Amino acid sequence: MARQLDEQIVGRFPVGQRLRVLDVGMGQGTQALRLARAGHQVTGLEQDAKMIAVAREALAGEPEGIRERMQIIEGDGRDTGVHFLPGSFDVVLCHGVLMYVEEPDPLLAGLARMLAPGGLLSLLVRNGDALAIRPGLSGDWAGALSAFDTVSYRNRLGLDVRADRLKDLTATLAGIGAPLHAWYGVRVFTDAAADGADVPADVETLLAVEEKAGRTDPYRGVAALLHLCGVRG
Repeated sequence: MARQLDEQIVGRFPVGQRLRVLDVGMGQGTQALRLARAGHQVTGLEQDAKMIAVAREALAGEPEGIRERMQIIEGDGRDTGVHFLPGSFDVVLCHGVLMYVEEPDPLLAGLARMLAPGGLLSLLVRNGDALAIRPGLSGDWAGALSAFDTVSYRNRLGLDVRADRLKDLTATLAGIGAPLHAWYGVRVFTDAAADGADVPADVETLLAVEEKAGRTDPYRGVAALLHLCGVRG
């Protein structure tokens, strides 16, 4: 997914421009730190204290120049208007967050307001059109059958969460002034891999296959996750 995000950034902004990036629900800060290393000014927003501690520890080990380019704020993504002025960012990331939000539209509208004109909104969501794939491939036929007519599911952490359908998010993005510009599939073939599975020897080939499938119909449509990129008008 990092390649897809970089592709969108390179395609929208001049080479070498230092972008203002907001990572909502940054987790342990992997993506935020990667972008700070690339020279961008990054703000990470996270409400989980354990995740914040991990991110701060990772940031502390970086050179001073990178530490100065990244700040971490404890907070909820639904409260961006409390922390920032509208139009404050060129890129807003919201990866792996919407599945935990019962009503995502107000959150997304708030994120769109954070974008400057021409800014990029990057979403990573669970694919609501492919929820039957995982239980079906594992032989859980009852689970697969019940997954066709719902966007609710239980994730690998045992939490009851929700997925999003491409057509619904496309309509939402258009309605909040950040229409869908591009979308990709993520984890087309590897979603069924067991947690903690060994990395295969030909991992580069595996990544190339996933990258290709994530850009190619009909494969991307059955990916476990969807990566959507909207652009602020």
